[in-house]
Amino acid sequence: MSFKENIHALFAPKTVAVIGASDKPGKVGHTVVQNMLDAEFKGTLIPVNPKSDTILGLPVTKNIEDLPEGLDLAVIVVPVKAVVPSMEALAARKVRSVIIITAGFKEVGREGAVLEQQLIEICTKNDIAMVGPNCLGLLSTHDDNNASFAAGYPKKGSIAFFSQSGALCTAILDWALGEEVGFSKFVSMGNMAVVNEANMLEYLRTDPNTKVILGYIENVSNGADFIEQAAKVCREKPVIMIKSGTTTAGAKAASSHTGAIAGSDAAYTAAFRKTGVIRAGDMGTLFDLAMAFSTQPLPEGPGVCVVTNAGGPGILAADAIEKSSLLNMARLSSNTIERFKEFLPPYAALYNPVDLVGDAPAERYRKSLEVVVEDPQVHSILVLLTPTASAQIVETAQAIIDVSKTTKKPIFVNYMGGMRTKPGVRMLNDASIPCSVYPEPLIASIETMYKYYLWRQTPAQEYPEIRRNRQKARLVINEARSKGATEVVEFQAQEVLRAYNLPTPNTVLARSSDEAVAGAEKIGYPVVLKIASPQISHKSDVGGVKVNLADAEAVKNAFFDITARAQRMRPEAYIAGCLVQEMAPKGCKEIIIGFKRDEQFGPLLMFGLGGIYVEVLKDIAFRLAPLGRDDAKGIIREIKSYMLLKGVRGEPPVNFQAIEDILLTMSELALDFPEIQEAEFNPVLVNAEKAVVADVRITLSAK
Repeated sequence: MSFKENIHALFAPKTVAVIGASDKPGKVGHTVVQNMLDAEFKGTLIPVNPKSDTILGLPVTKNIEDLPEGLDLAVIVVPVKAVVPSMEALAARKVRSVIIITAGFKEVGREGAVLEQQLIEICTKNDIAMVGPNCLGLLSTHDDNNASFAAGYPKKGSIAFFSQSGALCTAILDWALGEEVGFSKFVSMGNMAVVNEANMLEYLRTDPNTKVILGYIENVSNGADFIEQAAKVCREKPVIMIKSGTTTAGAKAASSHTGAIAGSDAAYTAAFRKTGVIRAGDMGTLFDLAMAFSTQPLPEGPGVCVVTNAGGPGILAADAIEKSSLLNMARLSSNTIERFKEFLPPYAALYNPVDLVGDAPAERYRKSLEVVVEDPQVHSILVLLTPTASAQIVETAQAIIDVSKTTKKPIFVNYMGGMRTKPGVRMLNDASIPCSVYPEPLIASIETMYKYYLWRQTPAQEYPEIRRNRQKARLVINEARSKGATEVVEFQAQEVLRAYNLPTPNTVLARSSDEAVAGAEKIGYPVVLKIASPQISHKSDVGGVKVNLADAEAVKNAFFDITARAQRMRPEAYIAGCLVQEMAPKGCKEIIIGFKRDEQFGPLLMFGLGGIYVEVLKDIAFRLAPLGRDDAKGIIREIKSYMLLKGVRGEPPVNFQAIEDILLTMSELALDFPEIQEAEFNPVLVNAEKAVVADVRITLSAK
């Protein structure tokens, strides 16, 4: 058995002990017991306190050793020094799961980290599922379980939420209570010493009461586990997350807040893309998407129909829809138009947006919506209402609710205004129909839902087999490491490229000027000369590159100039000679392909145009290894300057498959050699016929 099999006991316990329960109102140990009673917990609740006889009418157990064996859940709220002894005693009583609310562990420094490690060892040895330490606790509404010191208890619902921030939990819980939003599970994860975000995703995937999963994370405990579980659950349920620590200041705050090291934001973005996790940029978006996904079916196409009683707002909504990268204004069928003519006034606009005009009563909305939901070109509906003098706010809300029950197409409502529309807004929210004062958040929700629908339709990635001689590459890397080098520079790395069948320019290592001329004549003029030294990786810094050398004399002069300059500027460097290379093919564009090993998620691949595009414009895209063919296609097409590769003003497109092949091979190289910390092919020269890796740099981790 592992602790994962005991996670269910956290949410649906039959016996619960509160270690450190208190009879003093305001104490955390008192609040936890009170919350369990207020939730009408149906099981056995046991307060543990050596100094009390009863707490809130419940008989008190004096010591942990007196508890019954095989407890489902223990909630620990004792001082930090007493936590480890309490855990040891609970383990002896064969407790299945534990929530440690007490703070003062790895988030405060080294001493706390040592105590936390002791907790981990106890849980690992005894298969205990532990949430925390340093957390708010958790609630499971369908199990009448409020094992937390939160203020308030949400109604039953289908949204599960977990967070690494207890304070954020309290804020979202307060929002849920104010908006009467229901939750299935609500978990403050704290330091995630044992049960982490991947374990929570794994559990919630099979939870029958959870339809949508929300999460706030500052870091992940294990990148590979997170990707595995997130990829599984997103095929079945939407996962919407906020990731903090996206800036340097934010990353530092995350580290001091949880004792964790925040990974690069690009890596998290790539991880979410790879698994299908929906990333919310802010709390407002998180709430909007939670409501949309939990209450509405997914749109099965891009067509949106706007039904409105005001022309201006309808046009603004149509503009926002047309600006979307995925949605469009549905082209209504001729049958729909003819049916409109039967009951709409002659001055109404029958095409999308459907303008019912300002005097539209509720019945006009009802009939129009009944027609719209039956149009096969309409996949989602946005209803707009402005509070004109003749608008029937409540009656129209009821008409929308009635029609929504007859269709599997999502309906969103924009009730503009504030004071007069409040009763209608409340009715719509109570009926689980997303309603907003502005249309833009609703349109953004529709787009996100449709994007998720499309993602679920895509088949799982296939990873092509890359032909390579791994042993040949291993010899090069081992030789560099045996000499204490942390970098495999170009003239050595060429062997790695050849081992992986990567396209490279014809290259000869020349140890003298005569060998350089012989090599140039073998390759064919014009040629390039580059300094060859294991200590010199940035060749241009020492003037170590000469291009477009058209004859023997130019090659000889370049050889002497490059080697002499390198010896003068880097006297400690061993100069092996010069690399003689063929010039780039005609009509080439420069691109850069590289990877950096992310601490949480492993190799993070980068693609972009070379030169100023990567250095100044930062026009780059990222994906996590392993790369499938679709990943390779996607990363190329994601950069803003993709059209330059596709060809402009009569230029032919570059050979995209050649670029994809290099990306796939780079991914395989990164996975084959964990000791490679970074690698960069820069530039890769590509034209309509082929792509070649013109320069390479490989950085190794220290032993």
